[in-house]
Amino acid sequence: MNAITPDMTKKFEAQFQTNNKQQALQNAVVKNGITASAENISSHTKNTPVFSVDLATGKVSNQKQSGRCWMFAALNTFRHKLLNQFHLKEFELSQNYTFFWDKYEKANYFYENILATGKEALDSRKVAFLLAVPQQDGGQWDMIVSLFQKYGVVPKSVMPESANSSNSRDLNNYLNKLLRKDAIKLRQLVAEGKTSEEIQVEKEKMLAGIYQFLTISLGTPPTEFDFEYRDEEKNYHIDQQLTPQMFYDKYIGVNLDDYVSIINAPTADKPYDRSYTVEMLGNVVGGKEVKYLNVDMTTFKNLAIAQLEQGESVWFGCDVGQSSTRDSGIMATDVYEMDELFDLDFSMTKAERLDHGESLMTHAMVLTGVDLVDGKSTKWKVENSWGEKVGDKGFFVMSDEWMDEYTYQIVVRKDLLTEEQLAAFNAEPTLLAPWDPMGALA
Repeated sequence: MNAITPDMTKKFEAQFQTNNKQQALQNAVVKNGITASAENISSHTKNTPVFSVDLATGKVSNQKQSGRCWMFAALNTFRHKLLNQFHLKEFELSQNYTFFWDKYEKANYFYENILATGKEALDSRKVAFLLAVPQQDGGQWDMIVSLFQKYGVVPKSVMPESANSSNSRDLNNYLNKLLRKDAIKLRQLVAEGKTSEEIQVEKEKMLAGIYQFLTISLGTPPTEFDFEYRDEEKNYHIDQQLTPQMFYDKYIGVNLDDYVSIINAPTADKPYDRSYTVEMLGNVVGGKEVKYLNVDMTTFKNLAIAQLEQGESVWFGCDVGQSSTRDSGIMATDVYEMDELFDLDFSMTKAERLDHGESLMTHAMVLTGVDLVDGKSTKWKVENSWGEKVGDKGFFVMSDEWMDEYTYQIVVRKDLLTEEQLAAFNAEPTLLAPWDPMGALA
């Protein structure tokens, strides 16, 4: 190993002091910050919020200080349908209700994985992976499907936000403390050779504690309720004695088995036109398997366009923090000119970023529009869940180049796939490691 020498640093300093351009840039960056100094104004003019395909969606929602984007995005796709079908001016489904059941199910999923790895060493990679973050707010499409299919949905008025769903830091902190403590006990039971029946008795006691913790923190999920609303014509409606499953069937009515997850992961270990799943990724034991079809980017975008052109929004996952502005809501590869600012090359291919930990899916939103010029996409309209104070009243503009580089997953109807694509999706999936970047939670 070679150490940095004083002479080496002195040489670098002398080079910097004789470069007037770098000294001028230093003044700007020290005073204003890196991204503010590198922001490219011309990128804003190229990404105006005008689209040839633009779906009506209503106002954006706000996940506040929580990592629930994946469920907000899914519930927003349902909300678009409700607003149009039942002529509602504004309406939201309860994110807190779905949040409750996700935490409850994730606790059980964690327990079962701890038991499955109970004979492995504490410092094995799988056990360390589980204990690092026993559960968190994030998730993926197939995980939200498992919750909807098991628990249904309810209007937000029936189970409104709580302090802990809007700001989930304390809830996650103490829930993970409980889960790690329970993991100690479960691993002890495995080491002592207890029977499966004896272990499940203890696990049920732990789940009772989890339910108690969540009910105190988030409220009690409703089992039956009345749904009252006025439509845009001010007509009053009431539907009584509904269960969450009845509400889903009557007011949402989407067959979630008709939808598939499509990814674009151009890495050598994931050939296109094959299906993949991720070990130990999920929330509901016995729920829907997390599964994807990997396709090239042209196919990926064409599928999203086809669904938008048929009037249906598209759930998608991306790395939102890359080359994007929060205040103006621009997601474009040239929105910051970092190479020019520092006279350094920051570029990597999409595959290199995935392989070397530089990028993965961090956020889920909804595609609600696309601008097509001569049949090709140039920019996309994005419904975020960060409230109306960011972007254009909460909506973002994503350049087509940004879509290529930083978008990883979309959810589309099966009937948009070719027979060959559907067969590839239905084939036995390749099992990816728990820490694979495609297993990242949005």
